[in-house]
Amino acid sequence: MRILIASIFTLVFASPSFAQTDKAPAAGIKFSELEYDYGTIVQGDKVHHEFQFTSTGKEPLMITQAKGSCGCTVPEYPTQALKKGEKGTIKVTFDSAGKMGQQDKTVTVITNTPDSPIVLHIKGVIKPVAPDNAPEAKPMENPKN
Repeated sequence: MRILIASIFTLVFASPSFAQTDKAPAAGIKFSELEYDYGTIVQGDKVHHEFQFTSTGKEPLMITQAKGSCGCTVPEYPTQALKKGEKGTIKVTFDSAGKMGQQDKTVTVITNTPDSPIVLHIKGVIKPVAPDNAPEAKPMENPKN
Protein backbone atom coordinates (compact mmCIF):
# COMPACT_ATOMS: atom_id res chain seq x y z
CA MET A 1 0.00 0.00 0.00
CA ARG A 2 2.85 2.38 0.82
CA ILE A 3 4.37 1.78 -2.61
CA LEU A 4 1.07 2.62 -4.28
CA ILE A 5 0.71 5.88 -2.30
CA ALA A 6 4.34 6.81 -2.99
CA SER A 7 3.86 6.12 -6.71
CA ILE A 8 0.72 8.25 -6.91
CA PHE A 9 2.44 11.05 -4.95
CA THR A 10 5.40 10.97 -7.35
CA LEU A 11 3.18 11.04 -10.43
CA VAL A 12 1.04 13.91 -9.14
CA PHE A 13 3.81 16.19 -7.91
CA ALA A 14 6.75 15.31 -10.16
CA SER A 15 4.95 15.16 -13.50
CA PRO A 16 4.62 18.93 -14.07
CA SER A 17 8.41 19.31 -14.10
CA PHE A 18 8.65 16.73 -16.89
CA ALA A 19 5.92 18.39 -18.92
CA GLN A 20 8.02 21.53 -19.53
CA THR A 21 10.49 20.15 -22.03
CA ASP A 22 10.30 23.13 -24.42
CA LYS A 23 12.19 26.02 -22.79
CA ALA A 24 11.55 28.51 -25.64
CA PRO A 25 10.08 31.79 -24.38
CA ALA A 26 6.46 32.51 -25.12
CA ALA A 27 7.40 35.53 -27.26
CA GLY A 28 10.77 36.76 -28.41
CA ILE A 29 12.41 39.56 -30.38
CA LYS A 30 15.73 39.71 -32.21
CA PHE A 31 17.06 43.08 -33.43
CA SER A 32 19.55 43.23 -36.30
CA GLU A 33 21.29 46.03 -34.34
CA LEU A 34 20.83 47.72 -30.99
CA GLU A 35 22.92 50.80 -31.78
CA TYR A 36 23.15 53.22 -34.70
CA ASP A 37 26.00 55.71 -35.09
CA TYR A 38 25.06 58.53 -37.46
CA GLY A 39 28.60 59.96 -37.46
CA THR A 40 29.01 63.75 -37.49
CA ILE A 41 26.13 66.05 -38.40
CA VAL A 42 25.45 69.78 -38.28
CA GLN A 43 23.35 71.24 -35.48
CA GLY A 44 19.71 71.36 -36.60
CA ASP A 45 19.91 68.29 -38.86
CA LYS A 46 17.39 65.49 -38.38
CA VAL A 47 18.50 61.86 -38.47
CA HIS A 48 16.11 59.07 -39.44
CA HIS A 49 16.91 55.41 -38.80
CA GLU A 50 14.97 52.15 -38.85
CA PHE A 51 15.82 49.45 -36.33
CA GLN A 52 14.87 46.11 -37.93
CA PHE A 53 13.69 43.17 -35.81
CA THR A 54 12.22 39.68 -36.15
CA SER A 55 9.57 38.07 -33.95
CA THR A 56 10.90 34.86 -32.36
CA GLY A 57 9.42 32.51 -29.79
CA LYS A 58 6.19 30.55 -29.81
CA GLU A 59 3.68 33.30 -29.07
CA PRO A 60 2.99 36.51 -31.05
CA LEU A 61 5.21 39.48 -30.22
CA MET A 62 3.57 42.64 -28.88
CA ILE A 63 5.36 45.96 -28.54
CA THR A 64 3.39 47.88 -25.95
CA GLN A 65 5.55 51.01 -25.81
CA ALA A 66 8.64 52.64 -27.30
CA LYS A 67 9.79 55.82 -25.59
CA GLY A 68 12.60 58.21 -26.47
CA SER A 69 14.97 59.46 -23.79
CA CYS A 70 13.95 63.04 -24.58
CA GLY A 71 11.61 64.98 -26.85
CA CYS A 72 14.29 65.15 -29.54
CA THR A 73 14.17 61.36 -30.07
CA VAL A 74 10.82 60.14 -31.41
CA PRO A 75 10.12 56.45 -32.15
CA GLU A 76 7.33 54.94 -34.26
CA TYR A 77 6.58 51.26 -33.66
CA PRO A 78 4.11 48.62 -34.86
CA THR A 79 1.08 48.17 -32.64
CA GLN A 80 -0.19 44.91 -34.14
CA ALA A 81 0.96 41.47 -32.94
CA LEU A 82 3.69 39.83 -35.01
CA LYS A 83 3.77 36.06 -35.41
CA LYS A 84 6.98 34.05 -35.21
CA GLY A 85 9.19 34.85 -38.20
CA GLU A 86 7.48 38.13 -39.07
CA LYS A 87 9.68 41.21 -39.38
CA GLY A 88 9.07 44.75 -38.25
CA THR A 89 10.80 48.11 -37.78
CA ILE A 90 11.02 50.79 -35.16
CA LYS A 91 11.52 54.11 -36.95
CA VAL A 92 13.44 56.69 -34.94
CA THR A 93 13.80 60.38 -35.72
CA PHE A 94 16.42 62.41 -33.85
CA ASP A 95 16.28 66.22 -34.06
CA SER A 96 19.66 67.78 -33.26
CA ALA A 97 18.32 71.34 -32.82
CA GLY A 98 19.84 72.83 -29.68
CA LYS A 99 22.30 69.93 -29.23
CA MET A 100 26.11 70.05 -29.47
CA GLY A 101 28.99 67.61 -29.20
CA GLN A 102 28.79 63.88 -28.50
CA GLN A 103 25.20 62.60 -28.16
CA ASP A 104 23.84 59.18 -27.17
CA LYS A 105 20.04 59.10 -27.14
CA THR A 106 18.01 56.01 -26.31
CA VAL A 107 14.69 54.41 -27.15
CA THR A 108 13.33 52.03 -24.52
CA VAL A 109 11.16 49.30 -26.06
CA ILE A 110 8.62 47.50 -23.86
CA THR A 111 7.45 44.10 -25.16
CA ASN A 112 5.83 40.89 -23.94
CA THR A 113 9.22 39.12 -23.99
CA PRO A 114 11.28 37.97 -20.99
CA ASP A 115 14.15 40.33 -21.87
CA SER A 116 11.96 43.45 -21.88
CA PRO A 117 12.77 46.33 -21.72
CA ILE A 118 15.24 46.57 -24.60
CA VAL A 119 17.24 49.77 -25.04
CA LEU A 120 18.19 51.01 -28.52
CA HIS A 121 20.88 53.69 -28.98
CA ILE A 122 21.20 56.39 -31.63
CA LYS A 123 24.42 58.35 -31.29
CA GLY A 124 26.92 60.61 -32.98
CA VAL A 125 28.58 64.01 -32.88
CA ILE A 126 26.89 67.34 -33.57
CA LYS A 127 29.00 70.23 -34.79
CA PRO A 128 27.94 73.88 -34.92
CA VAL A 129 26.53 75.47 -38.03
CA ALA A 130 29.39 76.98 -40.05
CA PRO A 131 29.25 80.76 -40.29
CA ASP A 132 28.50 82.13 -43.73
CA ASN A 133 31.53 82.80 -45.87
CA ALA A 134 30.16 86.21 -46.69
CA PRO A 135 32.63 89.11 -46.36
CA GLU A 136 32.42 90.98 -43.12
CA ALA A 137 30.25 94.09 -43.37
CA LYS A 138 32.15 97.37 -43.01
CA PRO A 139 30.70 100.14 -40.92
CA MET A 140 29.39 103.11 -42.85
CA GLU A 141 31.58 106.18 -43.00
CA ASN A 142 30.33 109.50 -41.77
CA PRO A 143 29.47 111.82 -44.64
CA LYS A 144 31.94 114.67 -45.20
CA ASN A 145 30.51 118.13 -45.03
